[in-house]
Amino acid sequence: MKIATWNVNSIGVRLPQVLDWLDGNRVEVLCLQETKCIDEKFPREPFESRGYQTAIFGQPTYNGVAILSRYPLEEVERGFPGEAPEAQRRLLAATIVGPMPIRVVNVYIPNGSEVGSEKYQYKLGWLAELKSYLAGLAGLAGLAGLAGGGRPSPAAAFLCGDFNIAPEDRDVHDPALWEGKILCSEAERAALEEIRQGGWEDIFRRHHAEAGHFSWWDYRAGGFRRNHGLRIDHVWATAPLAAHCVDAWIDRIPRALEKPSDHAPVVAEFVFA
Repeated sequence: MKIATWNVNSIGVRLPQVLDWLDGNRVEVLCLQETKCIDEKFPREPFESRGYQTAIFGQPTYNGVAILSRYPLEEVERGFPGEAPEAQRRLLAATIVGPMPIRVVNVYIPNGSEVGSEKYQYKLGWLAELKSYLAGLAGLAGLAGLAGGGRPSPAAAFLCGDFNIAPEDRDVHDPALWEGKILCSEAERAALEEIRQGGWEDIFRRHHAEAGHFSWWDYRAGGFRRNHGLRIDHVWATAPLAAHCVDAWIDRIPRALEKPSDHAPVVAEFVFA
């Protein structure tokens, strides 16, 4: 079973590339970010004709997330609980009813614009809300079993998306250049690390410990050609799911296409006995 995440930077613009990628890469679940499309205009049909169910949470021009799944989608949740209708649409969760029931949480974390700015403070606040939200995952219906002594066991859950944070210097092409800047600042990294310590594993790092792996390259200054990138798109899992992960990788091929997204897909593969 393969689960992938991809910031497509407009599904309207990138639809042919996404469909071609799905035709050439058998993935059971694909999480999209920055769809920039209201739900009514999301191109469901070409995905459904390929056997995918769709869950969508979009808005015009900005943001937007979607989950495509070859397995049934249940308990779909759009945004944080109690979130205002006008809030930015950045979180979508659903239970994938496959070989193992998996709670998939697809996020598009705010960019933050510039360290110290109002948007930066919004990003830190959003991360704090995400931390609180994820802390309740183990109690979701159908996911929490009972460990010894009747204690709830951790949920089988998958957290992915465009995190807009490079967690460590090995995730940055030039750490000195990016030191203290947006996507790499100390406060952002600390907030993300607090979330990770809540029971998550960066499963890409389970398979690739070395530096030099990136998922985003700036359109400007030949960023992709020069491999001046950052690893800001992530695939995380809780322990019951991470134990089944046999591989994870970044597919750079779509980034080399004409008029690509500035992000590449990240894929995690799981094998269940």
